[in-house]
Amino acid sequence: MALDTMYRRPLLLLALLAAALANQLEDIPHNEVKNWALKFGVDLWEFGRHFTKINQIQNKYHEYNVEVVRKDGLLLVRELASEVKNHMDFKINAVMRIMDSAEAAALSAGSSSTDGSPGSYYDARWLNVHADDGTLAARARRLLLSPSRHFDHIAVNTSYSAVLMPPYISTDDGEVQNQIAWSEHLDPLFVNNYEIDPTLSWQYYASSTGFMRRYPAMSWPPEDGYSHHARDFYDFRSSNWFVEAATSPKDLVILLDDSDDLGSSYRRLAKATVSALLDTLGPNDFVNIYRYSDTVSELHQCYTKILAQAVPETIRELKSALWAAEAAGGAANLTAALTTGFEILHRYNRTGQGCQCNQAIAVIGAGGGAGGVKGVFRTWNWPHMPVRIFTYRVGGDAASGHNMKDMACTNKGFHVTINEHSEVRAKVLHFVEVLARPLVMYQTLHPVHWSPVYVGGRSSSLDDDGMGQLMTSVTVPIFDRRNHTQREANLLGVVGTDVPVDQIKKLVPPYKLGVNGYSFMVDNNGHVLYHPDLRPLHTNEEYTETLRPLYSSVDVTDVELLVDSDENSRVNLTSLLLDLRHDMIEQREGETEIGVKVQYDMRRVATRRQRYFYSPVEGTPYSLAAVLPDGYGMYELQAEQEIKHSPINVTEYFKGENWKVHPDWVYCEYASTSDVTFSSAEEQLVHFLSRAGRPGWKWMSLRPRALTLHNAHKKQDRDAYYCDKTLVQSLVRDAMVIKELDAHTGHASHHSHPIGILMALLQRQGRFHKFVVTLSFIATRSGLLKWTENFNSTRSSESSEPHFSEKYARAYDSEWYRRAVEHHAIEPESFVFSVPFRDGSDPEDFSGKPPLVLATHAVFVESRGHRAPAAVVGLHFQLDSLAKHFLNVTSTCTAGSVCKKTCAGDELDCYILDDNGFIILSEDVSQTGRFFGQVDGTIMDSLVQDKIYKKIAVHDHQGRCPDSRSPFSGDGNKLSPLKPFSWLGGYLSNLLAVWYPLWQTVVARAHPYAEEDADYEDYEGEDLEHEEDGTREHQQQHYEILVADSGGTERSHEVPGPITPGPPREPPREAARSAAVRPCDTSAELFTLQSTRLNAAQPLKGKLTNCHNSGCERPFSVQKIPHSNLILLVVDTLCPCGAKRLDVRARESPPRACRARSSHARSRRARPHHCVSYHPEEIEIQSCGRGGRAALSVAALAGVLALWAAT
Repeated sequence: MALDTMYRRPLLLLALLAAALANQLEDIPHNEVKNWALKFGVDLWEFGRHFTKINQIQNKYHEYNVEVVRKDGLLLVRELASEVKNHMDFKINAVMRIMDSAEAAALSAGSSSTDGSPGSYYDARWLNVHADDGTLAARARRLLLSPSRHFDHIAVNTSYSAVLMPPYISTDDGEVQNQIAWSEHLDPLFVNNYEIDPTLSWQYYASSTGFMRRYPAMSWPPEDGYSHHARDFYDFRSSNWFVEAATSPKDLVILLDDSDDLGSSYRRLAKATVSALLDTLGPNDFVNIYRYSDTVSELHQCYTKILAQAVPETIRELKSALWAAEAAGGAANLTAALTTGFEILHRYNRTGQGCQCNQAIAVIGAGGGAGGVKGVFRTWNWPHMPVRIFTYRVGGDAASGHNMKDMACTNKGFHVTINEHSEVRAKVLHFVEVLARPLVMYQTLHPVHWSPVYVGGRSSSLDDDGMGQLMTSVTVPIFDRRNHTQREANLLGVVGTDVPVDQIKKLVPPYKLGVNGYSFMVDNNGHVLYHPDLRPLHTNEEYTETLRPLYSSVDVTDVELLVDSDENSRVNLTSLLLDLRHDMIEQREGETEIGVKVQYDMRRVATRRQRYFYSPVEGTPYSLAAVLPDGYGMYELQAEQEIKHSPINVTEYFKGENWKVHPDWVYCEYASTSDVTFSSAEEQLVHFLSRAGRPGWKWMSLRPRALTLHNAHKKQDRDAYYCDKTLVQSLVRDAMVIKELDAHTGHASHHSHPIGILMALLQRQGRFHKFVVTLSFIATRSGLLKWTENFNSTRSSESSEPHFSEKYARAYDSEWYRRAVEHHAIEPESFVFSVPFRDGSDPEDFSGKPPLVLATHAVFVESRGHRAPAAVVGLHFQLDSLAKHFLNVTSTCTAGSVCKKTCAGDELDCYILDDNGFIILSEDVSQTGRFFGQVDGTIMDSLVQDKIYKKIAVHDHQGRCPDSRSPFSGDGNKLSPLKPFSWLGGYLSNLLAVWYPLWQTVVARAHPYAEEDADYEDYEGEDLEHEEDGTREHQQQHYEILVADSGGTERSHEVPGPITPGPPREPPREAARSAAVRPCDTSAELFTLQSTRLNAAQPLKGKLTNCHNSGCERPFSVQKIPHSNLILLVVDTLCPCGAKRLDVRARESPPRACRARSSHARSRRARPHHCVSYHPEEIEIQSCGRGGRAALSVAALAGVLALWAAT
């Protein structure tokens, strides 16, 4: 036995020597890589969990009665949809009351104005306007205006309304004076509506004559400088909220004359007319444009043989094609064009496509080639005339005009002649008036219309950022009920109110959905009213300057990004998403489960299975969806602290200045009518907590209920309030847990003396003093954020960097909170580390202030076998302290081993990467925060090939790309070779216009640009108020409006009153931002770690071969760092392999193919519930055009019927 032992010992020594020798000869010490990762990970975890007191927090929650319960998704979404319905019922009832009063007031007033002289009403342009001597101006009226946070933070008077008047509307017009006079009687109703429902936003009566009475009264421009660049009030009569309230949906075929009958100036005038027609269309309409000469063809190649849904994307593309189209020339063949229009309308009507309501053909041109059109009408349209014909004569002779008018009058349409660009907008609006006739004639039906979403005024939130909020508008039409000597069907206008989307979202509290849960609403077209990934292109500068909304129509399939299809999967995810969309637009209730991609900051991506629960919001076109992550998202922690009968003064838990609550969540709030104001959400919370401890406190957790329209609604008290009892008591419980924890552990913040603070911190850090923590914090499920700043974190008052609490006041919504909870399912005992992202485009000096490393961990509480997230704790490390410890760990070998290479030497490059491939630590500190693929794309590509990282393609259909034509973008100031000729042409045309006024009409006010550079906004957006400012001002305006894709505010030369020339107006910062971008599709390749691929017991070994002429190889080693979202990557540096570069930044994608666009446009949709396109007595209305006797209409129609009967 002794001999055997004697032989074994030398053999063991030989084995150890062989292992050591092999380790020395090995390119990378893989075993040491494993040990380094293990030690570094364990050190960080042990330090983090002791410092943040994770276990104590969990135990503290269990000291109270807590429950973790499973959510009933369908029951939850039903309750939430019911609250939203109640809120919207209030808005609908308010609008219907205005409608009743407006029609009654108009009927009582009759045709004569009682007091419509200038100065007898509050004109927003003349409120509190003073002359040079300081006295009130002649036309001005004095009215006390007070700033209101509820009404866009501008000065208003809630006792009156004011009239907003575009400059080209004449106050001498008798009908304008009459409507201004009788609409003043709406003021008491406006006030009453606001007293019943203090959440009401702006209420208004928008007259078809062009003025708007808006409540509450405000000056224009706003008195307090709300918009420093306010322009004239816009003409709202082509806006969606006006047009779609006044008319039923329509299929429209536009026929544009492309023959030699139109000269270049008239051709531009015709295009401007088409553009104005397109501006009247909305998502419930369908449209296409055909140009005709001796042939007929679609204007846009992507819309062949179809009618496209008139969403903003379609309108934008049609306008772009319109202004880019070159003249074809040839003889006009209007007969063939009309036949083409009738054929597609007939096909859509017979096959159930399109809107299935109104159908119309608009003919724009000189009127040539009209021979044989009666035969076309006889074949397709007479005698019932299902398709209306609208004719717009541009150029041509009197005979052509007579023919075009006859076409309109014999087909229930309207005819106008357009000679100047200033006439386009007003004359196109006859299209809306005629389509409204059947609805007006029935009198009884007033369809309620909800507009698409847009970015409006500022939010009423205490944490408003001034960038505007999402809005929608609810409107109904107002009919003229007066008796006239001739049969008429006059649309008086539209009444409505704006509805902030934030007010709707308040009814769907995020805490009920849980972390990483969210909600969204979809309308009958599948477009989202709100969604966490909805990013409207436009900012709110156009609205603040003109009150003009720029609509957003983003489909739900563009914001819910499906995971890439798995070849082995039997589930068609696209089909599941389309089924969800179809059920929601059809307003069905249901649930489904879908795998999606989730972006955190446009550079990080994860995949997740989500549960979708959806329910209709009855009485509206909307459906509401509640989305919960599968797994942890289906459970919630119920832990509250009773306040009302508690002997504890709960305000004691909210002392100091090191805490915040979520500024957008409703804990408690007064009605907007209250005079009580607060400077912060924290001040507001403490106020209500103080009230809750007093006798007689009532929670008022049930919002007022909307009654039926004609039931008397109770006015709310001025100081009425609402409190979310569950949320507030959960917040108090969270604060108690944190407070008691601090008290038991001697938290540093409780020490007032510097020595006490120092000793407490040293006690907490103990043997982990090597890690320097600048700040620690906890953020809870109730929206509470509390932090502790450590002795070494001196915050300079001169620093431009916002404090952590300011940057993450909405901690619950932050990326680090959401990622920590998500990562908990992968590795419960771990921290999630991150550093600020850098793209590496600009060198950054970290010597002054190196970046901080953020580490977070989700605290889950368990009860009865179920777990739910309660909070997220976190630390801010100093990067250099973390880097020093990393170097200490990786520069030494573990006991008992000999290693030749370490991270301290030149032979190895060592990196710590996070789960998305970003560098947390590197020997080169300037690489911190960069994507590793930018540093060494070859290795990154190999990690993808080895399935350590997974590449995920992310497509964004809401991208923003630089507009090369914008003066605010990089290419905007490049001088093209033809540009000087364009300027010269503009100068000469303006010069000739001065000397030959008549010639200006002939050229139709040519714009000072070359024709190939023209855009559809050139005329609609001209700001003639600054016409004297020269070409540069025109150029800025042209580009800004072009990118905004809007019709602009029409201006006329006949503006009343003198115009004072001034310096060119500098575009505001946000205007420049909008002007410099255009909508586009983008794509990016992002990466996510496949944790299961890495074995903790052994590092993954890789090697790059054939990457250099010398034939050398480049090995590398990858090891998962335990208790974290990190990996340790060690790369041999001796082989100089060429490195390619990978990037995670989004790139513009090629335009979607025509097939994709047309299929997207034909997606399933639900038609509006009401369609009124026919009234049997409409034929008695004689008015069908301008410039002729009205009686011709009836005679012409009678002739048509006789002719049709004879055949």
